Amino acid sequence: MSAAGDKIQKLREKAVGERLEKLYGAEQLPCQRERYAGLIRRHEELFGGSGRLFLISAPGRTEIGGNHTDHNNGRVLAAAVNLDALCAVTPREDLRVRFHSEGYKPIEMSLEELAPLENEKGTTRALIRGVAVGMKQAGYAIGGFDAAVTSTVAGGSGLSSSAALEVMLTGVFDALFNRFDMPYVLRAQISQRAENDYFGKPSGLLDQMASAAGGLVTVDFRDNAHPEVRRLAYDFATKGYTLVVTATGGSHAGLTHHYAAIPREMKLVAKYFGQETLRGIAAERIRAEAGSLRRSCGDRAVMRALHFVREDERVPEEVAALEGNDLKRFLELIIESGRSSFMYLQNVYVDNQDQSLSLALCLAEDLLSGRGAWRIHGGGFAGTTLNFVPTEQAEAFVEMMEGAFGAGCCHALNIRPEGAACLTL
Repeated sequence: MSAAGDKIQKLREKAVGERLEKLYGAEQLPCQRERYAGLIRRHEELFGGSGRLFLISAPGRTEIGGNHTDHNNGRVLAAAVNLDALCAVTPREDLRVRFHSEGYKPIEMSLEELAPLENEKGTTRALIRGVAVGMKQAGYAIGGFDAAVTSTVAGGSGLSSSAALEVMLTGVFDALFNRFDMPYVLRAQISQRAENDYFGKPSGLLDQMASAAGGLVTVDFRDNAHPEVRRLAYDFATKGYTLVVTATGGSHAGLTHHYAAIPREMKLVAKYFGQETLRGIAAERIRAEAGSLRRSCGDRAVMRALHFVREDERVPEEVAALEGNDLKRFLELIIESGRSSFMYLQNVYVDNQDQSLSLALCLAEDLLSGRGAWRIHGGGFAGTTLNFVPTEQAEAFVEMMEGAFGAGCCHALNIRPEGAACLTL
C-alpha cells in the first residue's frame, strides 16, 4: 500500500470519523471522507508521500448581525459555517513554499523576504507572506511547506474565503512548526493584519474572528487589541429554520475601493466629533449636526454613520432575543438590519444595470414575508444574501432562487462549533 493509501485508511478510524462529524455534520461524513482522501492523493502526486501529513481546515463565516460595524469598534453577531478552506501539508527544511490550490495557478515562493511587496497586493502570495510575518512577530516559528489546497468557500461567495484561507495559514505554521495552541484571538488578529497590510484590503476583524473562534459568537470590538468574545448556544434547525445563503453571481473583484469607502466615510463623521471611530457617538448628536455634516462629509457619509449607530445598538438586541428564545423578535431585527444596509449603508449594488442582490432580496421578501428573514450578507455590493427560511419552505425557496440565479446558487449552512482544526496522519 502506498503512503497515501495508508493515510486514507486512517480516515476510516472511529476517532477520525467523530472529528469530521463535529466539523461538518453527520450527514456530510461520507463526502468529507472522500474529499479528504482525494486531497491526500493529490498531495502525494504533487510532492511525494513521505513524512507526517497534516490536514488543516478553517471555516468560512456567516455574518448574522452587525453589517459593517467591526471597523468602527462596533459589535457583531457571527458564526463559523461548515464550508471551509482545507489543505494537506507537509513541512520543509528550508523557507520555500509550494502552494497548489485547486483551480488556481501553483505558487512557489520564498519566505526569506517578509516585507510587503507592492506587486503582490491582492494575491494569495501576499496573504502567505503576511501571515508568516505576523506569526514571526508574535514569537512563533515559521518555515517552508508543501500544500495541496481545496476550498468549499468560493471566492466572492460572501462567506469570507479570504478569512478562511488566512486562518488556515495560521494553522499551517502553528501545526507544522509550533504546538497548535495559538489563542484564536491572536489567530484572527494576525490574519486581519495580513489582509490589511499585505493583501491591501482594509477589512475589519469580524471575518477572521468568526473563522478563528468557531461556533455562534457575539464580539464587541470596542478595544480591537482585546475584543470581547461571547459564545452563544442556539440551534436554528431545532426551531424549524434553515440558514440559506444565495449567491447571485456577482464577484467582489475590483470592488475594494467601494468597501474602503464605507469605513472612510464613517470615520470622516467620527473625526468631525473628535473621534477616530463612531463607537459611542449617539444618533441624536449626528441628527443635530446633520446640516454641517453633510456639507463637510457628504450626504452618504451621514447616512452610513447613522446606519452604524443603529446597527451597533441592534446587535445586543439580537443576542437578547436569541437568549430569550424570542425568534419572532430576532427575525424582525434581521429584517431591520437588512433594510438599513440597503437604504442607508448602500452596499447592495454599485451599477444600476446589475441589481442581482436587490432582486434576490425582493424575491425572498415576497416568499418569506411574515415567516422568515432576509438581508444582504457580508461586505455587500456583490456576493450573497442571507436568509432564514422555515424548513418546510426551504425546497421552494431554493427552487425559486435557482430559477433566477442558476443551479447551485444556494447553500444551506450548519454552524461549525470549531475554528481552525488539525488532523495529523
